[in-house]
Amino acid sequence: MPERLDWADHAWSDPDGGTILLHGVLPTVVYPRIMRPRETWHALAILDAPDVVDMWVQEEKDEAESPGVNLAHGLISGGSFGIYLDEITMLEDVKSGSFPDPEPRRLHRNAERHDRPVYFIEPTADDEFWNEHLTNEAKAASHWKKLLGMISLGGKWRKRVKKNIFFAQKPPRGISPNYGSAAVLAATWWDLNEWLVGESVVKARDLRYAERLRGALADVRTRHGEDAVLLLPLFLPHRNAILAALENLPEAEEITSYPTHSGNTEEE
Repeated sequence: MPERLDWADHAWSDPDGGTILLHGVLPTVVYPRIMRPRETWHALAILDAPDVVDMWVQEEKDEAESPGVNLAHGLISGGSFGIYLDEITMLEDVKSGSFPDPEPRRLHRNAERHDRPVYFIEPTADDEFWNEHLTNEAKAASHWKKLLGMISLGGKWRKRVKKNIFFAQKPPRGISPNYGSAAVLAATWWDLNEWLVGESVVKARDLRYAERLRGALADVRTRHGEDAVLLLPLFLPHRNAILAALENLPEAEEITSYPTHSGNTEEE
């Protein structure tokens, strides 16, 4: 297992053939070109439901009409994400606070431009088992102990930052060391989100993700054989949990890609 905040992309080899390339990203942070995936990939997996694309498009429209409006909303929304945005946008030499989330959106546009399949790993609302999972998330997050704990969110944030500093890694050569600080902030935000819903719920979620990721890779394998590469951008502090779930070799869940449509988009 790689270091928690290691910057390198990590490839997971499926015993049935093919590879899932896990590319860690930071929320709202634009990566310099040197930090973007360099390996050849055949399809893209997004740890979200298909309607995330509609949200991305709406955020782009909002930004065109009023630049910075999404960041402003995020800052005043409160919670751990508001704290994350407040602190990461103060880091010098880190382009952050960008909406829609820049790296997943950029890779999605790349897939569209080159007619590569896109698999949305989060099940849709009509999935009975996923609805049960969402109910479990809501119950866990609304437990009185968690609600009480949110009162001292600032203190929890500071404690987590101090802990996550020990996981910080130097970014690639030529990249500002402040990206290491950005990774620590992202890990702190992620940890508080996971704490809110509880360990058993997040493990069940990640196992379902792993089942669908294996299913997506199996589908890509029908076209590219054992050399198939499925690119998965995901939040950097989430990567090791997904790797662990994949290592359990859960049964692959059948999943199909969504069609992509090339638009008049320039290479990014």
